[in-house]
Amino acid sequence: MDFLPLFFDLKNKEVLVVGGGEVALRKATLLAKAQGKITVVSHEIRNDLNDLVESSGGKCIQGDYDSSVLKDKLLVIAATDDLALNKKISEDAKSIGLPVNVVDQPSLCTFIFPAIVDRSPIVAAISSGGSSPVLARLLRAKLETILPATYGQLASLAEKYREKVKARFTHINDRRGFWEKILQGPVAELMFAGKPVEAEETLQTELKDDNVLPKVRGEVYLVGAGPGDPDLLTFKALRLMQQADVVLYDRLVSEPILDMCRRDADRIYVGKARSDHAVPQGEINQLLVKLAKEGRRVLRLKGGDPFIFGRGGEEIEELAESGVSFQVVPGITAAAGCSSYSGIPLTHRDYAQSVRFVTGHLKNNTADLPWSELIHPHQTIVFYMGLMGLPLICENLQIHGMSPSTPIALVQKGTTPEQKVLISTLKDMPEEVKKSQIAAPTLIIVGDVVRLHHKLNWFNPEANQ
Repeated sequence: MDFLPLFFDLKNKEVLVVGGGEVALRKATLLAKAQGKITVVSHEIRNDLNDLVESSGGKCIQGDYDSSVLKDKLLVIAATDDLALNKKISEDAKSIGLPVNVVDQPSLCTFIFPAIVDRSPIVAAISSGGSSPVLARLLRAKLETILPATYGQLASLAEKYREKVKARFTHINDRRGFWEKILQGPVAELMFAGKPVEAEETLQTELKDDNVLPKVRGEVYLVGAGPGDPDLLTFKALRLMQQADVVLYDRLVSEPILDMCRRDADRIYVGKARSDHAVPQGEINQLLVKLAKEGRRVLRLKGGDPFIFGRGGEEIEELAESGVSFQVVPGITAAAGCSSYSGIPLTHRDYAQSVRFVTGHLKNNTADLPWSELIHPHQTIVFYMGLMGLPLICENLQIHGMSPSTPIALVQKGTTPEQKVLISTLKDMPEEVKKSQIAAPTLIIVGDVVRLHHKLNWFNPEANQ
């Protein structure tokens, strides 16, 4: 994240705009909407900008910029067509710790203006960090269509009753539960239907109801986060991620996906790497039960699919035995995601009519697998967690009859911008890995379908590096 999104309180605060043209007018209009007192400095100031400044309680200064004008200002905007002057304003402001924006020159800025969706008091801001203002505006246009103006009215109603709700419900979880019911139930629907009076009356009734809050009931959501690309999450997964009180997440859950969880949820890392378990599986199972019995909504977020080498079955078995309610949301498993994003179909009429998923890392740290069953001329084999055991895997497949020339692919961090694909043969892959910088997490795909990679490789982030 190149810029931290912040919201300035400019009510009756002194702000400075250097420049008197159209660009200065656009920036001053935003400052005026935020109720700032605007000072404009420029040799020439257009009439509409002058009127705007006067209505804001500010003033216009016709003449040269001087650093003394920065005194007592909350922020400054340089909106001139003089590059040298813009640079000087930036340097002057930075020297005294004053936030500065130089229009169309991100390198001189300490803050930038986002594209704004105004549903006051709800305000959504979209920024590209100055890299593509047009893209930010396009995203704003999309949000405009899905955020009705009535959301602002709903927020104002919530603000009006905030202290009353706080007095009615002393526990934060009770307040959260009340507001979730109000903002997703009949009150919200009445507001969206253009019936604000009825909406407020319904809120008042709900606030007086002794049974307004259901009995606190803990639950566990076992959710597959997929192989890494946030766009591969299901709608149900995202909904549960947004309502959970606490999140237990694995090492394979990507940061962008974790960021989509509710911001105020407690987060507990329970990831596992080879010979390095942050929290043993038995303790994870017990922790899920404990948190749910405390009335928490617990999100157990697992990379890939929780039921494919994710030990999800063990976790819900413990929940079931303890009488804890749970839901399971499948995710796109690593095999499906990595194969699709590397252009390697797991089955193909001309190459493979079956596919087998195998773990390359067993409890006893060996690869004691039914090797003879894996040797089939029209079968794709996918090994999870097999990078450390790769030499043993390649050796045993050849010993049990698979051709040394059989193609094999290693997919590192599949479906993400860091995806790398290494293609070789059973005979040569162990040496190729030694020469490469391939590292976990990786997936191994063995079979003739690997030959299609060069023809079908549509997702190729390496080409952009």
